[in-house]
Amino acid sequence: MKTQIEHAREGIVTPQMAQVAADEGLTPEYVREKVAQGRIVIPWNHVRKPRVAGIGEGLKTKVNASIGTSSDIIDYAAEVRKAKAAMESGADTLMELSVGGDLDRVRREVIAAVDLPVGNVPLYQAFCEAARKYGDPNKLDEEMLFDIIERQCADGMAFMAVHCGINLYTVERLRKQGYRYGGLVSKGGVSMVAWMLANNRENPLYEKFDRVIDILKRYDTVLSLGNGLRAGAIHDSSDRAQIQELLINCELAELGRDMGCQMLVEGPGHVPLDEVEGNIKLQKRMSGGAPYYMLGPISTDVAPGFDHITAAIGAAQSSRYGADLICYITPAEHLALPNEEDVRMGVKAAKIAAYIGDMNKYPERGRERDKEMSKARRDLNWERQFELALYPEDAAAIRKSRVPEDENTCTMCGDFCASRGAGKLFAADLRGDKI
Repeated sequence: MKTQIEHAREGIVTPQMAQVAADEGLTPEYVREKVAQGRIVIPWNHVRKPRVAGIGEGLKTKVNASIGTSSDIIDYAAEVRKAKAAMESGADTLMELSVGGDLDRVRREVIAAVDLPVGNVPLYQAFCEAARKYGDPNKLDEEMLFDIIERQCADGMAFMAVHCGINLYTVERLRKQGYRYGGLVSKGGVSMVAWMLANNRENPLYEKFDRVIDILKRYDTVLSLGNGLRAGAIHDSSDRAQIQELLINCELAELGRDMGCQMLVEGPGHVPLDEVEGNIKLQKRMSGGAPYYMLGPISTDVAPGFDHITAAIGAAQSSRYGADLICYITPAEHLALPNEEDVRMGVKAAKIAAYIGDMNKYPERGRERDKEMSKARRDLNWERQFELALYPEDAAAIRKSRVPEDENTCTMCGDFCASRGAGKLFAADLRGDKI
């Protein structure tokens, strides 16, 4: 079966492309053209056929939520609840990143529980299974690795983060720059580097990249080029190791597109705000406009417990300058495995950030809702305010928890309500679209 990009290059608008066009208010031909160019991807899988979500140029910025067990907390039902919470809160995609317990079971239960496009990181299961089988993850056999990629695609993975851009040359860059302030923070990245050094061998995902492509193409699974050497501290942002891996991933994105596979490039996790725009421009230029998947990005390192906020600040900037998919961050980041409430808060913060970014990325189509909200607030039209709110139930719950004496006002100002007072003074002066 052909992939979305192969169909697009033949001039065919698939049902998935037509759905993206309808969802985004664009023409099917625009979407087809951008898919053909590799500037839009549609996470998909012939086996599972998830909800359609377009990612890329000219589309709204999408949000991914990540869940999964750890070696300390293995609760399959909890992961299913978290997956549903992410979907209910507005996540566009989901990544199942378990490393504890029965990994096939948790992946399949999560896939069955939601209709979102689900992605994962195959290295996690590969190294877990090698450790269980041989007592040493560095004894992972590359045939086992490719078999696991095939098995996970067969389960319905719509996209897959594969660490192809780590090679011996990128590791050498890490050493020659004196390592890092924040170290390596990617589980898959650290595990692959350890395997390469222990076996004195090249990364098979880089060395046999065509084999990775062959597997994912059979299912039309999007290949998300993982960033195993991403910065885990703002002082490591844009260092030579990170940029070297980005360069390789951009080369591989071009190669994978030419081979007929849909390609995403993953971006860094900790980025000071003054580097966000440059990072995105660099990726877009080097990759030929491949969709960019930003992990966060966290914009300061000193706010544990509130990293859903630090990441939302970075995400709004990223969306504004052209990032296409944002991976949420929860309040538990750097501290603990997220629970269900952490997931909800992380998704909502990231969705709001993406909305703010899109307002500025597409000002001609992104601000009418805010104008209508302004008028509803001016007129003390509470029902209309809730209709326009990104999360109306949350807003209504806060208002109901502190009921004002005058139902037209709120308990912030009460008798001193500025909107009510100003309305009496200037209502007769309203005209045009301000009415």
